[in-house]
Amino acid sequence: MVVVTALSIFVVLTIVALLHAYWAFGGRWPGHDELSLARTVVGSKGITAMPARGPTLVVAVQIFLAGVVASARAGLVPTPLPATAQTVALAALATVFLVRGIAGFTPMFRALQSEEPFATLDRRLYSPLCLALGIGFAILVA
Repeated sequence: MVVVTALSIFVVLTIVALLHAYWAFGGRWPGHDELSLARTVVGSKGITAMPARGPTLVVAVQIFLAGVVASARAGLVPTPLPATAQTVALAALATVFLVRGIAGFTPMFRALQSEEPFATLDRRLYSPLCLALGIGFAILVA
């Protein structure tokens, strides 16, 4: 179960990281221009442009590294981190993803991230995905 969970997390987060890198270098899918992309994947109230390349690449690397941490727990990649540090990292990632997943269903978050189609996609896809990833990381902590 640990290997399947870790590998699933790694694959999903690698895809998400690659999407962020694609956007950082000017990719527009699933939008058709910068405005539609920003409203689809960022969704902040009044957003008119995507975040800059640097911050988007930082997010891509962080997302990818989260997947690597999951893989390391299952022994799929070597790590210099002791088991205790891995557990702390996994618990932190579980917390981050669970909080983000829950936040997407709260009125306060929805008011801040109100642009469509992000708001609908967040309820149907982004928040549930974050909850699933958070549960996966929690499984790896146990």
